[in-house]
Formats: sequence, C-alpha cells, structure tokens
Amino acid sequence: MRILLVPALVGAGLLMGAALPSLTDRLRDALAAGGLVAGPPAHREAALSAPAGGGHAPVPSPGEAYAGHHDDGEGHIVMSAEQIAAQDIAVASAEPGILARHILVPGTIAPDADRVARVPARVVGTVSEMRKRLGDRVSKGEVVAVLDSREVADAKSEYLTAQIQADLQGINFARQQKLIASQATSEAIFQSARAAHLENQLRLDLARQKLSALGLAAADVAAAQKRDEASPTTSTLRQYELRAPVEGQIVERKVDVGTAVGKEGEPADLYTVADLSQVWIELSVPTAILPGVKEGAAVAVLPGRDGTARRAEGRVIFVSPLLNPDTRAARVVVALPNGDGAWRPGTYVTAEIEIGRDPVAVRVPKAALQTVEGRTVVFVRTEEGFEKREVDLGRADDEAVEIVSGLKAGEAIVVANSFLLKAELGKSDAGHDH
Repeated sequence: MRILLVPALVGAGLLMGAALPSLTDRLRDALAAGGLVAGPPAHREAALSAPAGGGHAPVPSPGEAYAGHHDDGEGHIVMSAEQIAAQDIAVASAEPGILARHILVPGTIAPDADRVARVPARVVGTVSEMRKRLGDRVSKGEVVAVLDSREVADAKSEYLTAQIQADLQGINFARQQKLIASQATSEAIFQSARAAHLENQLRLDLARQKLSALGLAAADVAAAQKRDEASPTTSTLRQYELRAPVEGQIVERKVDVGTAVGKEGEPADLYTVADLSQVWIELSVPTAILPGVKEGAAVAVLPGRDGTARRAEGRVIFVSPLLNPDTRAARVVVALPNGDGAWRPGTYVTAEIEIGRDPVAVRVPKAALQTVEGRTVVFVRTEEGFEKREVDLGRADDEAVEIVSGLKAGEAIVVANSFLLKAELGKSDAGHDH
C-alpha cells in the first residue's frame, strides 16, 4: 500500500502542475521544492529574466555606473580625453629637478640702512622755511628747508670780496706784464703786482673751499649775487638751502619754523628721509642652524604674526661673524624689494631661508601623490586612461618629493585632481565587492 501511494502522489502533483499554470510563484516554488511541480527554481529564474525576444540578458558591470569610465580591477582606469578635460585632471611629465631645503626664522622688517639719510643743519642759523611735511615724497637734491644764517652770509661775503679783489689784481698784474715787457715799468713794481695777484688768488681759493665745506657752490653764490643786484629789494646772502640727500619719503620732522639749529645743544637735523623701495629683514639665527645660512641664499617671506597674507622673495646680504653674547645667535640681514611700500618697518614676519639644494633624478609635486590601500601611488597616463602605479619616496621639500622607484623620468602623470582617480578606484572596488 505504501509503495503504491508515493507514485500516486507524484502523479497527482504532475497533474496539478499541468492543470494550474496560474499558480503563484510562492506556491509553485513550494511545490517544486517538494518535487510536486516540474522545473527547478534556477531554471525558472533564468526563464523569468530572459528577454521577451529570446537570447541572453546583458549583465551590467559595476564600472558602467560611473559616468562612462571604469576600473578594470587591476588599477587601470579607462577615461576618454573629453572626460579628462571635463574633470580638470592635469597631466605633466615627471622630470629631474631640485629639492630645496629650508629653515624658518622669525624676523622684523626694518628700513634699509643704506637708504636712510638725515637732513643736517650743517651751519648755525634759524629755520626760516620748512617746505616738506611728514609723508611727502622728495627727490634727491630737492630743497626741503631754508635757514637764515649769519655764518653763511659771512662765508658768501668773504668769497664775493675775494673774487672782486682777485679780478682787480689780475687786471693790474696783466697790465704790469705788458709794461715790463716794453721796459716801461720797474722790476720792483712788476714783482709787487705779481705778489698781490698770487695772494688774492690764494684768498679766493680759501674762500671757495669754505663755501664747499658748507655745501655751497661758488658758481651758485656768484649767480645769486647777480640776481640780487637785479632785484635790490631781495637778498639771498643769509639764506642757506637744505637739500634731500636721497630720494624717498619724509619719515621724521624734528624742528619747526623759527627753531635755532646748529649750535651745541640745538637740533642738528631737520628731517629724516627714507627710501623704502627696498627694506631689510632683521633675523636672529641660532648657532645650531647658522652653518647652513649663506650670503646670497634665497629667502621667502611668509605671513607673520600680524596676519599679513603677503608673500615675497628676498636674498641674504649679511651674516654676522659675531654672536650676540646674550642670545648666542647671529644677526642675519635679508634685502627685500618693496616697490609698492606694503612691507612696513616694524612688521613681524617669518623668513624661510634656503639652506640646501639637492638634485634628484625624478621629482614630482606632492599633489600627484595619493594613498591607496596603505601604499603611495601616482596615476600614470596611458592610451586608454590612467594606470595606478605604486612608488617609493625619497627626500622632499615643501612642494615636491623624490621618487626613488616605481616611476621613470619622462613618464606622464597626473599632477592635479588626482584624488578624483582615487575616488574612482574606490567606487570600482565597492562595485566589485557587492
């Protein structure tokens, strides 16, 4: 009885599968699992997924979801030139280069001592004019103030008198030369005229030298005297003009009109003029790093403690051979161009001093490097897109790094936006894992 029952049930199941084609999938699967409906589940899924027109349904690869480019699972990313350009992926050749080593030292902007000058009184007198105010620009040789000076008047008068006497004695001596040649005068009279002429020439030379010591030109004094003769109501005999010794800006004014100057205990300077088109950076460098600092070394000036966002380039012009006994550090001076006047004396800055230059066979920017699965990689340009390449690093500076192995000079690599390719690898790996 048991033997006959099993075939009967199987037969009944076959009849039910044929008679009930509209059974639900869950019921059909349950019957099939019990052997009561023909057709295994795997065959049924294949049939349900087949296209209506027959054939096999295409199975999408994980990379097809990523904007038309994909990773083949071995670090090769397929991308067209249009896709590369659209994502601003920059490519450049890896080439030999120089790695620069630097040290950072705090410093202070100061005026260039070679471009700062005072306007001295030079003579005893009283200030009659102050022609420049603080902050005014001046040219070299421009008159900035005028003094009224008895000392200057005496020097000018002495020179003018000596000039007149020398002219008169010169005329008399020339006359006596003609007379002695024609034997119309005695030798004694001729020698007396000659002596007087030489004496007045010597007196004139001494008066000219005195003017020169005061900063006055004899020709200017003589020309001013002629102008005074043409305008009797004016006199420049007592006037002494003070001129700017350098081109620059008035950064200090020390006296006012009417101030007596020149004597002991009185102001000796009227102005300070500074040319700030170039400034200095005063640095104090510890002895531990001093050997690497050389005159002529390049210096990059970085934003300082005052929040300055400016950056500029300068050169070391002086390394003191003496150490400060208190700090045990050496004074280092950097010359810094300052054409727009933005670097103001007193500003705190940080100086990045170059202390070494190392040539390397392969130098790449740090932006080209990415870390994938704990390894440093670069992305090398290929015909189809890019290839992930593991590399070993050597020395480095602030901007670039040496490639010791894994990359040859001349190979084209991604130098900007390489993180996009790293992200593409991550997407592809996630697709393969799924």
